[in-house]
Amino acid sequence: MIQFVLKRVLQSVFVLFGVVTIVFVLFFVMLPADTARLTVGQRTDAKTIDNIRKELYLDQPIWRQYFLYLNDLSPLSIHKNNKEEHEKYHYREIFTFSSNDVLVVKSPYLRRSYQTKKEVNAMLMDAFPGTFILATLSIIIASLIGMFLGIIAALNQNTFLDTGSVFASVIGISAPSFFAGIVIAYIFGFLLSDYTGLSIVSPMWDYDPYTGKHFMLKSLILPVITLSIRPMAIITQITRSSMLDVMNQDYIRTAYAKGLNKTKVIAKHALRNALNPVVTSISGWFAELLAGSFFIEYIFGWKGIGKITVDALNKFDFPVVAGAVLMTALIFIVINIFVDIIYTLIDPRVKI
Repeated sequence: MIQFVLKRVLQSVFVLFGVVTIVFVLFFVMLPADTARLTVGQRTDAKTIDNIRKELYLDQPIWRQYFLYLNDLSPLSIHKNNKEEHEKYHYREIFTFSSNDVLVVKSPYLRRSYQTKKEVNAMLMDAFPGTFILATLSIIIASLIGMFLGIIAALNQNTFLDTGSVFASVIGISAPSFFAGIVIAYIFGFLLSDYTGLSIVSPMWDYDPYTGKHFMLKSLILPVITLSIRPMAIITQITRSSMLDVMNQDYIRTAYAKGLNKTKVIAKHALRNALNPVVTSISGWFAELLAGSFFIEYIFGWKGIGKITVDALNKFDFPVVAGAVLMTALIFIVINIFVDIIYTLIDPRVKI
């Protein structure tokens, strides 16, 4: 198991290296505008522009800019041994090369926002809890309802329950999230807001001058429902297909022939062996939701990775966008490794 995990981690390092290279080319080399002017605006003097270019390494050759970007992102890197570098990277020294250079360990440095001057790491970590709450609740609801409907449809094949489940899942798959979000927000957050008590804009926190800061639980209702529609529809279809395939296997007929009741056969034999494709679907959707549900967060005004990324794109704040892309890649990689391990626990046929 340990050897398998180490192998997957090593593979992931190469994947991340490729993603970092693409991000660097797209957001720091092929920019349609001068990065220094995006940082300080159009109305500034030439000396300030030169200082900004030096600070952002824009006065260096492309190959050196790339090396410095990798050095910023790497948790094990080489930096100058001075106060300015220490305050910038918050590193911990592990080896001293000379009086000027040290080998350090640190968190990846995603640089600073052009607009707010805040560290991109801090901005993303501040937005991540909102996305995590939204994604987790959405995938839990989608998984429970989707698996339930899929199992019911498979056990009642060619009946009204089967047809109704399949029809509902097709509608869910066919509705793009941004379209469903607009419709749900308009109907339940605007037209029927007097009855539902919900609004289109759903802030995570409510600030009261007397009672202080309160988490707005009801603000989760509309975005969670919107986000769970498509995953639920797809999980329903996959669960139904997988269950139908498993129910026709010889070992299921053998279990019935041995006198086991239907509930035990379904729960212990059929469902467990049908979970592999379902887990794959759930993990993929969870990673996608966790990476930032861009349009949904933007529509409902929910502070998360998706919303700050869209805001950053509108303002040409490319370090934030680049940081969000890298964080998205890391989330997918970590979840895929975790799911590969889970496979061996839920299906004894899978051998590492």
